[in-house]
Amino acid sequence: EKTHFRQLMERCPLQRMWKELFESSDFAKRHAEIQEFNRQHRWRKRGLAQLPTKFGISFTAKFMNQAGALVHVYTDGTVLLTHGGTEMGQGLHTKICQIAARAFGIPMEAVAFRETGTDTVPNASPTAASASSDIYGMATLNACEKIKSRLQPYLAKFPDFKSAVNAAYMDRVDLSAHGFYATPGIGYDWSLPEDQRGKPFNYFTFGAACSEVEIDVLTGDMRILRSDILMDVGNSLNPAIDIGQIEGAFTQGFGWATIEETVWGCSEFSWLKPGVCFTRGPGTYKIPSFNDTPVDLRVTLVKDSANPNAIHSSRAVGEPPFFLGSSAFFAARAAIASAREDTGAAPHDYFVVDLPLTPERIRLACNDPLTSRFASSRQQPWRMCR
Repeated sequence: EKTHFRQLMERCPLQRMWKELFESSDFAKRHAEIQEFNRQHRWRKRGLAQLPTKFGISFTAKFMNQAGALVHVYTDGTVLLTHGGTEMGQGLHTKICQIAARAFGIPMEAVAFRETGTDTVPNASPTAASASSDIYGMATLNACEKIKSRLQPYLAKFPDFKSAVNAAYMDRVDLSAHGFYATPGIGYDWSLPEDQRGKPFNYFTFGAACSEVEIDVLTGDMRILRSDILMDVGNSLNPAIDIGQIEGAFTQGFGWATIEETVWGCSEFSWLKPGVCFTRGPGTYKIPSFNDTPVDLRVTLVKDSANPNAIHSSRAVGEPPFFLGSSAFFAARAAIASAREDTGAAPHDYFVVDLPLTPERIRLACNDPLTSRFASSRQQPWRMCR
């Protein structure tokens, strides 16, 4: 199976994931229950939607797919490392320390991290594109393997890492190494024929989500009752971190799809100067809060899906779950469709809803005698704002 840019999706687990999620989420049973709920309730409607996603991992600018790391081993058996990646709460440093500890066979407590800086690792690529654990993890592993190869004769003679390091030091063995990694086999050249352009991504991360929502037809208010997420992160470097990343990306995704509306001065908003952004801060631009998160959120990591193209057969996880948040958007659309049927619309009648699907847009899309007089005014803002 190839993408539209002719890259083969190797070891794609999506069909298996789709079936597993359909069964684990009780989709068929809940869909029937939702239909019955909607028949019995005029002003509250529910909807259910399931969708898949795939996300290409690598920088599409080939030169950015490189990384460096610096590792020092001390005579007390501790390790100090640094790399070019930036920690911003996503657990990157934790994963890199785990990789070094695993390489040397020592407890993680023996590994310390020195903050990222160009005085230790220069010319770093941005911490972006969800690729940092991959490239900086491999650079760190490369440095650790250099040191470990020098320590090999001593590791074979001595019972523990500290003793082997001390013996190597006494023999004047270098216990420091710079590691480097350049993602192999990627690059895309638009000037070549389509089937010869190359491979823009190292691999793909796959996921699927099922969300159930309930809307208030009279106010447009929406809440997510339950979301089931199934994510393929290969052999996870740290399941606790990865699940947290999935939860965060999903939350950001449904915020983008249902809450976060930007308002600019245009002909529709005459009270704003043309081109002025009204939604400049938390008072006007709404991001998800505690009360917006799903009442029931279930995250599962796919088993038996090793990825040989990344560090320790893992898969990147930062951005890939983001699109799954739009499952709430499609579930809300299904709920709106049910509300429209109660006003006389034919089943499966075509109608348009735009992102973000705010309470205002939900209310207008329900198309009762009151809102039908105004429904066309906010449906397609890009056509209104000129």
